[in-house]
Amino acid sequence: MARASALLLVVAAVIALVAGHGAAFDPNPLQDFCVADTTSKVRVNGIPCKDPATVTPDDFFFSGVDRAGAGTASRRYGFTALAVQIPGLNTLGASHARVDVPPGAVFPPHIHPRASETAVVLGGAVYFGFVSSYPDNKVYAKVLRKGDVFAVPQGLVHFLYNNGTEPASLYATLSSQNPGLVLLADALFGSGLPDDLLAKAFLTDVGTAQRIGAKFRA
Repeated sequence: MARASALLLVVAAVIALVAGHGAAFDPNPLQDFCVADTTSKVRVNGIPCKDPATVTPDDFFFSGVDRAGAGTASRRYGFTALAVQIPGLNTLGASHARVDVPPGAVFPPHIHPRASETAVVLGGAVYFGFVSSYPDNKVYAKVLRKGDVFAVPQGLVHFLYNNGTEPASLYATLSSQNPGLVLLADALFGSGLPDDLLAKAFLTDVGTAQRIGAKFRA
């Protein structure tokens, strides 16, 4: 009996660990689809479902990713991002975006805390990659050209830089309905952290930290 009880405890512990790991990601849907009802004010880890009787093919459709510069532009960094809005992706654990990067522009170092990313180059060329976690801090990056695909593990710092002479565009797929976006420089220098803390963190002086921070808070 004692051995059987111990075995049951081990099995229960393994199940708890597996269940806990699964809960760290978008939950699996319990139906074929849950088209987002954007008119509802209810929000419970996603958007409520439309009545299936009112769902149409247009709920799974988006047009416009072929157009460069059709999204929101970043004046600071130069890139343009277009979020692909497909109501039928609700609860399916995925999101998509087109990113356009003119020559000399960057999508600066950032993280998606809730998603891995896979990006395919639609045109042009970019220097694209990620940095492994502490203490290695190793850069894994390549120059990507049309047709190339690169994967970024969840939560790691990554970036892209168009250091060429032609405009570049990418299509990114992320493994979460709400992957989150943390632009590292903006989060550190634009958030109001104490200048002396930033000076120590970046091994510089307070005056330099103040000047950098002023640019992000302008």
